Formats: sequence, structure tokens, C-alpha cells
Amino acid sequence: MLGLGTLAKKVFGTPNDRKVKSVRPLVAKINALEPDFVKLSDAEIIEKTHELQKRAQEGGESLDSLLPEAFANCREGARRALGLRAFDVQLMGGIFLHQGNIAEMKTGEGKTLMATFPAYLNALAGKGVHVVTVNDYLARRDAEWMSKVYGALGLTTGVVYPFQPDDEKRIAYAADVTYATNNELGFDYLRDNMKGSVEEMMQRDHFFAIVDEVDSILIDEARTPLIISGPSQDRSELYVALDKYIPELTEAHYTVDEKTRNATFTEEGNEYMERRLHEVGILPEGQSLYDPESTTIVHHITQALRAHKLFHKDQNYVVAGGEIVLIDEFTGRMMKGRRLSDGLHQAIEAKEGVAIQPENVTLASVTFQNYFRLYDKLAGMTGTAATEAEEFAEIYSLGVVEVPTNRPVARIDEHDRVYRTAAEKYAAVIEAIKEAHAKGQPILVGTTSIEKSEMLSEMLKKDGIPHNVLNARQHAQEAQIVADAGRFGAVTIATNMAGRGTDIQLGGNVEMKVHDELAAHPEANPDELRSRIEAEHAEEKQKVIEAGGLFVLGTERHESRRIDNQLRGRSGRQGDPGRSLFFLSLEDDLMRIFGSDKLDAVLSKLGMKEGEAIIHPWVNKSLERAQAKVEGRNFDIRKQLLKFDDVMNDQRKAIFSQRREIMEAEDISEITRDMRLQVVADLLDTYMPPKSYADQWDVEGMRAAVIDQLNLDLPFAEWAAEEGVDQDVVSERLEAATDAYMAQKAEAFGDETMRVIEKQILLQTIDGKWREHLVTLEHLRSVVGFRGYAQRDPLSEYKTEAFHLFETMLDGLRVEVTRRLAQIRPLTDEERAAILAQQMPQMAAPEVEPEPEIPAGEAPQPGTPAPGFVESDPTTWGNPSRNDPCPCGSGEKFKHCHGRIV
Repeated sequence: MLGLGTLAKKVFGTPNDRKVKSVRPLVAKINALEPDFVKLSDAEIIEKTHELQKRAQEGGESLDSLLPEAFANCREGARRALGLRAFDVQLMGGIFLHQGNIAEMKTGEGKTLMATFPAYLNALAGKGVHVVTVNDYLARRDAEWMSKVYGALGLTTGVVYPFQPDDEKRIAYAADVTYATNNELGFDYLRDNMKGSVEEMMQRDHFFAIVDEVDSILIDEARTPLIISGPSQDRSELYVALDKYIPELTEAHYTVDEKTRNATFTEEGNEYMERRLHEVGILPEGQSLYDPESTTIVHHITQALRAHKLFHKDQNYVVAGGEIVLIDEFTGRMMKGRRLSDGLHQAIEAKEGVAIQPENVTLASVTFQNYFRLYDKLAGMTGTAATEAEEFAEIYSLGVVEVPTNRPVARIDEHDRVYRTAAEKYAAVIEAIKEAHAKGQPILVGTTSIEKSEMLSEMLKKDGIPHNVLNARQHAQEAQIVADAGRFGAVTIATNMAGRGTDIQLGGNVEMKVHDELAAHPEANPDELRSRIEAEHAEEKQKVIEAGGLFVLGTERHESRRIDNQLRGRSGRQGDPGRSLFFLSLEDDLMRIFGSDKLDAVLSKLGMKEGEAIIHPWVNKSLERAQAKVEGRNFDIRKQLLKFDDVMNDQRKAIFSQRREIMEAEDISEITRDMRLQVVADLLDTYMPPKSYADQWDVEGMRAAVIDQLNLDLPFAEWAAEEGVDQDVVSERLEAATDAYMAQKAEAFGDETMRVIEKQILLQTIDGKWREHLVTLEHLRSVVGFRGYAQRDPLSEYKTEAFHLFETMLDGLRVEVTRRLAQIRPLTDEERAAILAQQMPQMAAPEVEPEPEIPAGEAPQPGTPAPGFVESDPTTWGNPSRNDPCPCGSGEKFKHCHGRIV
């Protein structure tokens, strides 16, 4: 009997069915326009783009109203450029992307081509479109491939990659459509907000982004903050010293919680470590680990414990080239350059005996969650998003729409087979591989770690079965390995299949074969070569289809259903036959951590023999429930982290937007004056409070503070003795004195140079204060959790304290900027003449104007900086006129070097 929900869906259709149905009229409209666009010449297609751009940018037409014509033009451009005519389902997916949704499309349905439609339409607005991929290889490949389409339509394409020259990167961001990785986009955003002028910035608007493998980027990596950091104190010796004692520990000394990925010392463990650290003198005699002075040591030994008990070689990281390189648990790729924070990476380096790199302090950071929420409109595509639809909706306001496949899925998904032990499971896996291999069926074997993939590889070698292994160690050959995975008799072991970018086509990948043959035989005729390879491919594909298509064999369930679905989705593309089957054991991580005791007891009662498997839909259901629980818990963790990060994000946006305004302004003297007046008001409130009598004023304190912060020595004692002088009178006199003093400086330096100095001092002070503030917020966040023990909400406490810290930072910023501007003074003619004579001995010292002070010292030699010159502090630059040599010693004119005006 059907449930009420199922019955209602049969009558009314699912919400997804209704969304799909709603765009069918639009697809029909695009198809109706096709004959008109087929008739256009190549030049007329480009002309059509210019017309649509004009209508969007000048005519005020909405992109929605231009959609049918734009999609029809794009389809025709793609057909001519690539020889591919987009299917109706690809147009449908493109419409959903334009509407700001996630399009879930099965593997092999053509997501890369589908993305060109909304990218083209939104690029007409002239604000730039970002297409985001998970790795540099895919960014370059997709940009190169799809640039043919955009080129045929009259648009420009750019690609952004790590260590790209600035000029090239600026051009890439200025293109109509820019391909880039999520990491590079996030880092460029942070770098842009550390630049000193608008011209140096790379990114334009955050208008529209299409995120490929959206689940991997916005969910799996959402918790990972992007951090730009600088070196801090080197504690290498302490890491090495503490690492020696962790292997001595017994299980009674610590507890490991694999669910929360945490390791802690027991009371017995604390006592043992305290005794050992006293013996070797790391912990001073009489000092306990519980003392406040021991905070640093406790932090380091906890990280050393985590490094040993939670992070495993060839699973969480590899040792490559004398470095610890992390492995992405979702894609199995090595993440070069990515480091764990808070000293954990250094603890792993000590454990593996490689060179320890110094810890870093955060200069700027942002999470992917908050970076991608900067865009006016966001869209995504993936093969697996439906299981995380709630999170996409709640955090990113993204709907998930399942786009129908072009052809019905013919893959057979079998029930999981559950064994008692891992040994029994792997024996069954080898048998299944042998059986399928004997008939030539290509097999894709999914594992969850490098260690397991290599163990399986050894087992297959013993049985003489030829195979390829795809994991972080074979990073460079991955495209080739994936392309060959669908060939007759191929066996491929993959650590993970998310975001691989290359389709597994039955019989192999024709384009790859043609490319390789041409590289090996450049003298061959490309057309003849292609014809021969296509004929061979058709024959091999037929043999693979007869053998049953691609067999996906999973050796373990991942804690996320999406990862399993990504593996399974590799089989059965474009209506091809295929099958998928997962082999599990009660010793697998998911089963072990999330309660296999009951199942083990049931299986024991059933009297299962060794090597026997339990196969039942109920087992699948209970596994899915366990996975859904883990996903729910992970969502809650990400949601909670986001709430904390949102506090910092609001402050980050305020600082970054303020910074941008300062860089764009030609004259910020009003801003610095307002800051100065606020400093004056604060000083008066502190030392000469309103409604107080003159004999109650702290005139000596006021005089000292004004000398320190405003560089003025004023007769406050005399003013206080005058009849009728109150706070307002003192305020007027003090403001007038500071205004006159700064006007005198501006006259001495020249207005142009003064504006440059003001801007540089303000920007550098903002950056310095923001860096200090980030460190303070990190410390606050690490301790605020303990407020829960006092029945106070940690998040609420964090918000309140973070706001107060932000206010304090702004107060400090005003004082620092005012003090630095007040303390610069003109050079004497003699000082400047001496410097110029040393820098340019062949020229007589010219008549000079008064300039800012450079600290006393030896005059520079040609090609060396002026005495006391500090790159980051304009007050130490002196004040050369625009055409003088720059005091940094570069040999360039000041106006072309450090004196360049924004």
C-alpha cells in the first residue's frame, strides 16, 4: 500500500518535477530560434553578441528577457567551435544556473559545456563571470577548451593560476569569463585587500560565479579557512623535544575520539607527561602543567598527541621531497602549500623527522563560505548535491534542481555485501575483480585511503592482474589513468573520484588517444589518424558493452553519501550499461565508529560462516541512516563555525570596504582631520572632563598626552589659570593649534606628497591593527567555549567581546595615525643636500625645499636605501620632490617608485 506522501507525489509530481516542467517552455523558445541562428555567418554571431551587450548595458533590458536569444546564439557558437550541439537537458541546466541554483547532473552529461550558456548570458552585463573549478589542471583545461566557444561569440576568456605574473593575472580577471580555482580566487581576494592602491588590485566585481563540483567546494572545504600568514617565533626545538615522549605513552594515558577527531590526555597521562618534562627540564621545577605559565607547553604536547594518534601517514598526509604534504580526504589529491594551523603541522613534521618550518601568524583570512557569499549571484553544478540540499539552502540560499539525464540510466546498483572482518571482505573483493576481469569488463575500484589502495594493489599483483592505481602519488598522470579506465579489461584502483574532470568513456577516450598518437607521430595525417582511432574505439566499446559496461566496486562506505554517489556515478554515463556494488566489513571505519556492535551480535547469532556476506535492503537502509546522521552532525559543526566566522566576516567587510574607499579617494585629509579631532575630544574627556572645574583638571597629564599623540607642547596650566576657560575653550584652542600645525606640514611637504604620505600611513596602520585584531579574535575564540560552564552562551559572549575589541581597535587606529602624522617633520636643507650629494655625486646639490625627517645616520651609497629607510613606513622616506631619485635606492624617480600617486 502506498504512503500518503508517495500517493500525493504521483498525483502532483515532486517539487523537482515542477521546477523541470517550469523551464520547458523556455527550452522550446530557444529551440524555435535555432533555424534563424544557423543561418548567421560567423561575423553575424559576434555582431549578435555586441547587440545583446548593448541591450543589456545601455538599453536596460534584463538578462532574463535576453535569455532565449543568448542561449540560441551560444548553442550555435559552440556547435561551430567544438562540433557539439547542446542537448535540451544542458540548456535546462544552464537556465537553472542562471537563476542561481545548483544543477545536479549525472557524470558524463556535459556540465562543462552547459556552464557556457549562463556564463555567456551573464557576461553580457560587462561585470565579468567567474567559473570555479577544484584544481589548476581543470581550470586551464576548461578555459582552453571553452575559450573556442567564447571566442566564436566575440567574448574574451581568462584563466587564473598560482604564481601567475601580475600583469597576466590582471588581464585574466578583466576578461568576460574567467576560469580559476576556489583557492586562487579566495587568496586573490585577500591579497587585493592588502594592496596599497586600486591599480594594484586584481579582482573586479563579485557579480556571478558558477562553481563546478559545488558540493566539494562549498561543503567539504567550507570549514577550511584560507589564510595568508607571516612567520612568527621559531619553536622547532620544542616540537622535536616533546615529540620524543609521545611514543612512550600507553592507552591509559590518553583518549581518542574519532567522531570529533580529537585526542586528549587522561589525568594519568597528564601526571606522566609532567613527571617526564620535569626530569628533562622542559617544565621548571615546582611548575605544574595546570599552571597558567604552562599554557604553551600544554598546547604543544596536545598537538604532538594529535599528530601521532589522529594523523596517519599515506592516509592524511604523505612525505614528499622532505615535506609533509596534506591529502584532501574528499578528492585524494595532494594539497601542496596547504598547512595545518595552530602548530599541528609542525608537530607532524617533528613526528616524521623532516625540517620544521616556523609557525605563522595570520595576516588575513576568509572561509569559502564567506568568500562565495560575496557574489551578487551564485550557482553551482555537480553530480551529487541532493543529499545536502538543506545546507545549500540555509547557508548559501541556493536551490538544488536534479536535471534529467539525456538518456535513461541503465546502470544496475546492487545491494551492499557486509562481511564480519576486513580480511574476508578483501578476499571477496579480489574474487569479484577476477570474475569481472576474466570477461574483459573494465573495473573501477574505490578505496578511502592511499594505504588501502596500495594494499589492494599488492594483492592484485600477487594474483597477476594488471591494473592502474590513481591516488595522490599519481597526481600528474591522473587524466591519462581516468581516460583509460573504461577500456576492455582495464582495472583501476582510485582513492577518490570526486572532481577528476575527465570522463570514463567505454572503450577509452578518443580525444586522449588522438592527442597521444599525434604527440608520438607528429608527421601523421590528423584526419586519417582520427578515423583509424575512432574505428578501433567503436570496436572496443562494443566489446566493453557486451562485457556489461563499467563495474564500479566500492571497498568501503564513506561517511558522506555524496562521495559514494560520485564513485557510483562514474558508471552508466549517457545511457551506457554498468553495475555498482559496495563491499563492507564490520571493521570499516564507518561501521566501527558508528555502532556495528549490535550488527556484529546479530550476525554471530545467525551463525554466519567465514567468508559469508549478509545482503539485504535493510542493511543498506541502516547504513544510509548512519551516513545521514554523520552528515547532519557535520552540518551542525559547519553551521556553528559559520556563526562565529560571521562575526569576524562583518568586521572584515567593514575594514576592507573602508580600505577600498581610502584607496579610491584622491584626498583623505578630511578623514585624517576627523580622526585627529576625535583624538582631541577623547583626550579632553580623559584629562579635562566636561562639567568639571579647572582646578580638577589633570593639566600635566594632558600636556604629556598631547606631546605624545599630537607632537605639540601647549601651555595647559596657563589656560587653566585663565578666568572663564572651560573645556569648550580648550577644545577650540587645541583644535586650532593642531590644524595650524598640520597645515604647516602640508605646506612644507607640498600638497601632493602630503596626500601620498597620509594615504600610506593610514593604510599601513589599518593593516597592522587588523592583523593584531585577528590574533586577538583567534585567542578569544579558543577560550570563549569555556563560558558554557558558567551557563553563558559562548556565541553571544563572542559577539559582545568581539564588538568591544573592534571598537578598541578603531580607537587605537585613530591614535596611531594621528601620532605618526604629527611626528613627521621637515628635513633641514643641509640634511637633504648631504643625502642628494651621496646619491648623485656627479650633480651639484640643487636648491631644496624643506622635507620630512629621515633618522640621523650615514648617508646612503648609490643603489642603497637612504639611512633609516623602512619600506612599510612613509615617515622614514624623507621628502624628495617628484623627480628626485627614490630614497629606497632603486635608481628610479620618486614619482615612478614609492611616490607613485594612487
